[in-house]
Amino acid sequence: MKQALRCQRILILSLLSVCVVAPIVLVSIRLKKLNPSAAHKEFFEDLSSIKYRADVLKLNSINQETDQGLKEPTLVVYKDGEHDSVISEKSSDENPSSEESPKLGNSGSASLLERHGTDDHDQENQRSQQKNVSAPHRGLGKSARTTVRREMPPQTWRATDEKIREMNDQVIRAKAYLNFAPPTSNSHFVKEMKLRIKEVERAVGEATKDSDLSRSDLQKMKSMETSLSKAGRIYTDCSAMATKLRAMTYNTEEQVRAHKHQATYLVELASRTTPKGLHCLSMQLTADYFALQPKERELPNRQKLHDPDLYHFSIFSDNVLACAVVVNSTISSSVVPTKIVFHVVTDALSLPAITMWFLLNPPGEATIEIQNMDDFEWLSAKYNLTLRNQYSPDPRYSSALNHLRFYLPEVFPELNKVVHLDHDVVVQKDLSGLWGVKMKGKVNAAVTTCHEGEPSFLPMDLLINFSDPTISNKFNATACTWAFGMNVFDLQEWRRQDLTALYHDYLLLGNSRQLWKDGSLPLGLVTFYNRTVALDRRWHTLGLGSDSGVERSEVGRAAVIHYDGNMKPWLDIAIARFKGYWTKYLNYDDPYLQRCNIHK
Repeated sequence: MKQALRCQRILILSLLSVCVVAPIVLVSIRLKKLNPSAAHKEFFEDLSSIKYRADVLKLNSINQETDQGLKEPTLVVYKDGEHDSVISEKSSDENPSSEESPKLGNSGSASLLERHGTDDHDQENQRSQQKNVSAPHRGLGKSARTTVRREMPPQTWRATDEKIREMNDQVIRAKAYLNFAPPTSNSHFVKEMKLRIKEVERAVGEATKDSDLSRSDLQKMKSMETSLSKAGRIYTDCSAMATKLRAMTYNTEEQVRAHKHQATYLVELASRTTPKGLHCLSMQLTADYFALQPKERELPNRQKLHDPDLYHFSIFSDNVLACAVVVNSTISSSVVPTKIVFHVVTDALSLPAITMWFLLNPPGEATIEIQNMDDFEWLSAKYNLTLRNQYSPDPRYSSALNHLRFYLPEVFPELNKVVHLDHDVVVQKDLSGLWGVKMKGKVNAAVTTCHEGEPSFLPMDLLINFSDPTISNKFNATACTWAFGMNVFDLQEWRRQDLTALYHDYLLLGNSRQLWKDGSLPLGLVTFYNRTVALDRRWHTLGLGSDSGVERSEVGRAAVIHYDGNMKPWLDIAIARFKGYWTKYLNYDDPYLQRCNIHK
């Protein structure tokens, strides 16, 4: 029994020895047969093949980008050792200067294929730089921080005002913090904050874009931010700060509102006041007029005044320069000036000056007459009492000259048709075509102002009180409106329908209760209601005296441009971009204009 167990142990030990020793022997024999130099060569061949495949993939990807027309922008890296942090921050917001642009262009002149065709060491350096560029800056020390700016075409850079607005906001915050300090406080913090406010306000000055700021200005901005941070640590009550800012906002809004009211009042006052130069001109012309003999005061070509075959224009005005521009521009634009007859109606005070002006500056081949409205005996006998009873805070609206247009058939009893021009218009094209307009039994032909969304849009219910049953039952609030300024009037049809009497009835009705706003336009809308023919809009463009956003292209193609509104072209408050259309029809070398200091 013992002998059997011993044999069994020997057998197991022998098998274990064979299993352990046999692999060792086999591996030793294999290693002896290996060639070390061949193995080393095979290893490097494998590496070279891997490198070759990587380059092929890279070139293929570049070719694909090139085929699609893509171009990688040049990356220019500035280290902290070359530029400080202020310049780095500024470079991302400002336009590149003319001196920097060539340098950027030269540094990025190498093509993509050339840059990717470098050796392995350069490729590894380039990859590491790209990783550093794309890595976020937070947590990096100053020495490891870099700033990247991509070169862009000059036309793609847009000037911004972000830093300007930020600096203005800093001033507001600083003033709010100063309000927390006692009025008599003279602490270091108060002095510092006042100094920062002066510096930033001086730095901003009249700058409108970030590129107007210098390096020192941006440094002052950073200094202000540091002071504001210090103030935030001193005054930690956010609710008190919010209350203070709301109070400052309210006060500022009140100031803006007051300034707007004051500006509106001053514009209204300026529009009603005769400029000093224009008053001087009238006085000089009047004095010279009365120095003439009675025969020398007569204008020529009086035989043409009542010829119905001629083109008759009526102008009601007491403004010498305004009449001169209307006459000069109409004649300059006319194809047949010999057929033009102007009928200027004014008051007794302005008659000598206007007459003297056209005696000295005759209208060429055209004909002109100057009439005094005080000589109309029928006006004073029938209607003058009603006109005098009108009241308006603006005397221009209650002026008899403003309402005289509703008496055209009586003013010109021998005429059948007339084109009425306001004295604040400029004629740019020949108007003879207006005499060929088909009136279709209507009395008035005018350009409409009922197109919503356009600068001249004027709804009827804005001028007329439709809450009154007398008005709402007779007129439609959505009816199309039209403009005074250039109107063709059929005087024969006017007389037949007796519209002057109708106007007079509406005038009396409006005096008894408030039915329409001041001025002659609301009365015109009701008097010529359903009696108006719409003209092509190119005949008459409005809005040049009210800053309504009229486009220059629209002004250029209009036959007549109208300076309706308070900003008349002969006033200092005129809109500059439209004033040249008016001034070009005046000779500012005229001795009277020179004597009264009237210039462009």
